[in-house]
Order: sequence, then C-alpha cells, then structure tokens
Amino acid sequence: MLKKSLDALKAEAAQTGSNTLKRTLGPVNLIAIGVGVIIGAGLFSLTGIAAAENAGPAVTLSFIIAAVGCAFSALCYAEFASMVPVSGSAYTYAYATLGELFAWIIGWDLVLEYSVGAATVGISWSQYLVKFLDGFGIHLPPQIVHSPFESVVMANGSVVNGIVNLPAVLIIALITSVIIKGTKSSAFFNVIVVALKVGVVLVFIGLGWQYIDPANYQPYMPQNTGTFGEFGWSGVLRGAGVVFFVFIGFDIVATMAQETKNPQRNMPIGILGSLAVCTVLFILFGYVMTGLANYTEFKDSAAPVAIAIAKTPYTWLATAVILAILIGYTSVILVDLLGQSRVFYAMSKDGLLPQVFSRLHPKFQTPSKSNLVLCVFISLFAGFIPISVVGEMTSIGTLLAFVMVCLGILILRKTQPNVERPFRTPWVPLVPILGILTCLVMMFSLPLDTWLRLFVWLAIGFAIYFLYGKKNSKLGKQTSYQDSQDEASR
Repeated sequence: MLKKSLDALKAEAAQTGSNTLKRTLGPVNLIAIGVGVIIGAGLFSLTGIAAAENAGPAVTLSFIIAAVGCAFSALCYAEFASMVPVSGSAYTYAYATLGELFAWIIGWDLVLEYSVGAATVGISWSQYLVKFLDGFGIHLPPQIVHSPFESVVMANGSVVNGIVNLPAVLIIALITSVIIKGTKSSAFFNVIVVALKVGVVLVFIGLGWQYIDPANYQPYMPQNTGTFGEFGWSGVLRGAGVVFFVFIGFDIVATMAQETKNPQRNMPIGILGSLAVCTVLFILFGYVMTGLANYTEFKDSAAPVAIAIAKTPYTWLATAVILAILIGYTSVILVDLLGQSRVFYAMSKDGLLPQVFSRLHPKFQTPSKSNLVLCVFISLFAGFIPISVVGEMTSIGTLLAFVMVCLGILILRKTQPNVERPFRTPWVPLVPILGILTCLVMMFSLPLDTWLRLFVWLAIGFAIYFLYGKKNSKLGKQTSYQDSQDEASR
C-alpha cells in the first residue's frame, strides 16, 4: 500500500537529461493522438448495429449520452494529467492515491489491453488489406495472410492451411520502427494518418448529406417493442452502451504526459479536445447514415456503411471507407504501441519491471529496447494466432482504469485539498461518482469470458509482482532503508 508522493512525481516530471523522454508534443499532436485511437473501424460497424437493434435514427442521441458518460472520466484524467505530468497515466495516478499494489494491477491490466488490442487490430488490418487489394485484382496467397491454425476453402473446393499472417507482422514492425525514431516522428506520422482518416469520414458526411431522405427519420425514436433495450428511450440507453466503446481511447493521451510541452495546459486540451472532436464527427456520421438508409436495412449487416453508400451515386466511397478503416487501424496500432511502451517505461522506472523497459536510445531518447521486445511479442500473436483466440479488443481494463482514476480524484480532493491543480474537475464529488457508476455499468455488461481473461491475466501479474516487483520496488527499498535508519536512531 506504499504511495508515491505528489512532490516526488512532480520532481520526476521536471527531470532532464539523456535518460528522460523528450518533450516535443503540443496540443494539436495530443488531440491527433486521441482522435487517432478513438476513430477506428468500430465507427463503421457499431453505428449500424446500435441503429438497427436499439435506437433507430435516435442513435445520434446514443452518441451524445455515451460522450457524456466518457466526459466524466475524461475530466478526472485531465485534472490528474495537469497535476502529475509523467508517463504511466492511470498507473501513475493509482500509485499516488491508492498504493503500489493497485498501481501494479492497473498497469498490468493496461498492458494486456494494449497488447491484445495491437495484435487484434493488426490481424484485422491484414483482413481489410486483402479486401482492398482484391478490389484492384491483386490477390495475396492465403498461406501468407492466415495463421497456421486457420484453413481457407479455395474456389475449386480445395483446403489450404495458413503459414503466417505476414501483413499483420509487417504492420506491427513498421509502426514499431516509426515509434523508435522518436515521439515527434510518431506524432507527425499520426497527424497525417488521422487527417486522411477524418477526411474520409467528412467526405462521407458531406457527399451523403445531399441524398438524405427525411422519410428515413420517421419515426426518429421507434416505439419500444416491449423489451428493454429494443427502441424507445431504453433502446437509446442500450445504444449508448453499444457505441460507448467507440469513444474509448482518449485515456492513452495521458500516457504521453512526460513528452508534452507545457503539460499543465496541453494535457487537458488533448484529452478533452479529442473527445469533443470525435463526438461531433460521430453524431454527424450517425445522422447521415440513418438518413441515407432506413435503420431496418442495417439489421444483420456486417457492412452497414456500404448499405448507406449504395443510396448515393458515389459507389467509389465503399472503397474509400475500406481505405479509411485501414488508415484508422494503422493509427490505432501506433497509439496502442506508444501507450503500452510508456506504461512499461513508468513501471520499469519504479523497479516493478526489469530495467530494459526504461533504457532509452542514445540518439532518439525513446525506450527502443522495450519497443523491440514488445514488437516481437505482439508480432508472434498477430502472425501465428487466429483472431478468435487473440480475442476482440475489449475494454474491461480501460474501464477499470477509469474507475481508479475517478476514485483517485475523490481521494486526493479529501486528503490533499490544497495541492496546486492547473485544471480542476468541476462538480466534485458528483462528476467522479457518475464516472465510476457509468464505467461499472459498462464493465458488468461485458461477457463472462472477458472477466475470466482479466482474472487469469491478473493472476499472472500477481505472481510477477510478488516474485519480482515487490522485491525490486524503488519506493519499497527507500522505505525499508528509511525504516532501518529510524530504527538505528532509536
């Protein structure tokens, strides 16, 4: 239960030298990082699911409710990020408020989310690349786009087994090389990728707007079927739960605090700004999509956007959407790998993980060895394990981190009310409490296998912590030394 003092964290944030991360990120870079991971392929699929099964055209209200739910946690993140501008995000905040063991739980859990997320998105990226190239008559051999545990039935009826998902491995390696070159290079690459991705979304909104059929909005909120969650206001709320996970990602901005210029000002702008930009885009996207086609047409469709595009003369938009998904996945992989390496960096600096994860490249001043180790680990998953085993990129770890951050704000406001807060979460304790309740509801709505995976991963984490981390904790060693000195003086 040892806690890091805020003074120690601020001193760590103020450090300079060859073994500290470069501060190169401004508010635009931070907003782009947040938007880069929030806007993924989920926008193009979950919007149709929520409209067809839950909310109808009122899915736009679902987006607003989900955004408000995320805002509770985002406001708490913004306060912490302005107070404690160091790497580690929720891991560091938990260390300062709840203690080392809780910090380890959060850090270890975020590692799982970012690892599984990057591997899963890498595999999906490979699948969409195959579809994209097929549209141009380029057909990749199935052996190099599937894992050894997958088989493909060919057109002639023969069955071919995969060898390695080579595109998934290559995209992980490519993004890792960009990250190693430095945060500034990664941020510039991410800005370009995000600009292209947002551009496709804006093109869909702009071109589709003129073909909206007002009749598709009647009724705007379909009458409830008698079952909770199937249309009506309960359907809007259930739809908010479905699209809530589209918004998750702004928290990764907080992992970049130690590489941000003027973090007290820019971190809140990055966190809240990325959430605001995506909220506006998502509402407009949902409005146009349900205006182009009747919400009932999206039922049981894996590609609802294609149905909407078919109502316009711009059939080439379908290819552009696949391109947007590819671009979107690229930025998600980049930010996942960035976030994971920064959490590892913070945990290693504290002695809870081996020092290799906090050693910086002499030229680029990035945790390059950590990046390479993670690249190999994640590439093995992406290349040789099928997506059904790797698992969908669930958000239980992120939601757990949200709960801890909101709880941390409540604790710090009580225990250290006079600490300087460049950004203050409004309406405390109401906002943190609402953030905790919102995230707990979302966590309990997740399937049982997600919880089982969390418990297994945490069991592995506890073993590592008690066998290695607890013995090598720098804070633990300092406390033991101080206790021995006090004992000697008595």
